[in-house]
Amino acid sequence: MTEPTISQLQPMPDDWQRALAVVAHPDDLEYGCSAAIASWTDAGREVTYVLATRGEAGIDTLEPATCAPLREREQRASAAVVGVSEVDFLEHADGVVEYGPALRRDIAAAIRRHRPELVITLNHRDTWGGTYWNTPDHVAVGRAVLDAAGDAGNRWIFPELIERGLEPWNGVRWVAVAGSTHATHAVDATDGLERAVASLLEHRTYIEALTDEDPEAYARGLLTGFAQETGKRFGDRPAVAFELFPR
Repeated sequence: MTEPTISQLQPMPDDWQRALAVVAHPDDLEYGCSAAIASWTDAGREVTYVLATRGEAGIDTLEPATCAPLREREQRASAAVVGVSEVDFLEHADGVVEYGPALRRDIAAAIRRHRPELVITLNHRDTWGGTYWNTPDHVAVGRAVLDAAGDAGNRWIFPELIERGLEPWNGVRWVAVAGSTHATHAVDATDGLERAVASLLEHRTYIEALTDEDPEAYARGLLTGFAQETGKRFGDRPAVAFELFPR
């Protein structure tokens, strides 16, 4: 009996200069995506982060008012490790982000402001595959990003943005979804993997609350495992996978 064929991942497009990564929480990009971002910034491409929340509800032992500024600092330090200097926060409430016009408008405004060709987000589906349930914030933000990529180019949707000086931007060519169970493309993570580990380690307070394992062993084992598993579909090179939606 022959083994089933594993579909191979295609290389991500590289004919672009600006990307905008929009996710729900601090650390969302560090769990597997930042190795690709490090490779892109190394190549001279510009990547900006936009986070819907400050992750203030993410650590049980810290009240939100204390947790929010700490997680913001950790996220800015984490972004800097992979060459990202601009990190914006949309000030939605952690844990109760709602999909709808308000979220779409905020993300469309960010797209108009930064004018990316590539927009990156996190898995917007109900599960991570099988019965491993996704969080409502990830679902809401991921879906809103896919919609806002179109909203950003339509002057009759959210016309108040034009009053704020944010003219329509029709230049988004792709939305790339990390952590998808329907991945189609990948980026070689060989050169960016060490910085991805260092980037995740900047979220030390969160990691120490999450696991009793040594933080570096935890980060290295997790990210190396993800990259190697993805690499089985990408020429046996460590890789970061994306589901790519052309626009």
